[in-house]
Amino acid sequence: MSTTLEFRHATVLLDEAVQGVLARPDGVYVDGTFGRGGHSRLLLSLLAPTGRLIGIDRDPEAVAAARAITDPRFTICHSAFADMAEQLAALGVEQVDGVLLDLGVSSPQIDNPARGFSFRFDGPLDMRMDPTRGESAADFLAHADERQIAQVIRDYGEERFAAQIAKALVARRQAGTPLTRTDELRELVARTVKTREPGQDPATRTFQALRIHVNRELEELEQGLKSALRLLAPGGRLSVISFHSLEDRRVKQFIAAHSKAEVDRRAPFAPPPPLALRSLGRIMPSAAEVAANPRARSAVLRVAERTDAPLPAGF
Repeated sequence: MSTTLEFRHATVLLDEAVQGVLARPDGVYVDGTFGRGGHSRLLLSLLAPTGRLIGIDRDPEAVAAARAITDPRFTICHSAFADMAEQLAALGVEQVDGVLLDLGVSSPQIDNPARGFSFRFDGPLDMRMDPTRGESAADFLAHADERQIAQVIRDYGEERFAAQIAKALVARRQAGTPLTRTDELRELVARTVKTREPGQDPATRTFQALRIHVNRELEELEQGLKSALRLLAPGGRLSVISFHSLEDRRVKQFIAAHSKAEVDRRAPFAPPPPLALRSLGRIMPSAAEVAANPRARSAVLRVAERTDAPLPAGF
C-alpha cells in the first residue's frame, strides 16, 4: 500500500456542504472531488437505499482510497470533474440531484513531500494532482519564457513581484541549473521578494500560481460548473467549497449569472426572464472549526438550487 494513503485529511465544512447538496435522499449525486472521501462517506450515510453516489477524482491515490468503499450505491471514476458529463454518460446517468465540489488541494497532497505541493518540505517540483498526466511545475519552468512565467505568477498568485521572480527563474535556468526541487524554488523566491507579508512565507503566492497553472484549475472549474448546471435536475443542488479568491470569485459570478436577472434598459418594465439557478447563500467555517483546523480559515461554501427554467440558448 502506498504510504501516501496514511496522510490524514480533515474535511472542511463537512456537514454544511453535504446538507447543502442533499436535495432528495433517494437521488443521484456527484462528489466531483473525492479526496479522501469525507463528504462522500457522510452523504452515503444519509442516502436512501435507492440513492446513488458517483465519486470523481483525478488523483490516483484518491481513487485508490475510494476503492475501499464497498457500498453498492457508490462508484468511483478516475477523471477530472470538468469531464463529469462524459463520465456519467458512460454510467448511463443523464441527470443528477446534486453536485458537490471541494476545490483546491487536499491535506494528503500538501503534506506528502513527494507530490511537491508545499514549500514546507523538500521534494520534487511536481504539483500535478494527477502525476500520470501532463507536465510538472519543473517541466513548465524548464521551457516557459520570462513573460509566460511572470503572467502565471501574477495572474494566478496575485504576486506583485511576479516579474522579478520570473527573471530570476530564467536567469538560473540559463546558468545551467534549472529548478527541480521545492526547496530550490522557495529559496529563490525568498531571495527575490524583499517585502514579506506578515505571517506568510514569500513563496506562498508563487507555489499557488504554479499549482493552479499546472492543473488548469480555473479552466476546470469553469467547465465543471457548466457541466454541473447541465446535469442538475430541477430542484437539484450545487454545493461548492473554495479556498482562495480566484476560485470563489468564479463560483460567485457563475451563480449570480444564472440567478440574478439584469434589467433590460430597452424594456425596463418587462418581466424578468426565467433563471436556471436560485442562490441559497454563502457559508463560512465557524470559529471552532478554524481553531481545530487552521486550513479551514479561508474556505467559503456557496450553494445554489436548480430551478425548472430552461437553460439559456446555446449553453
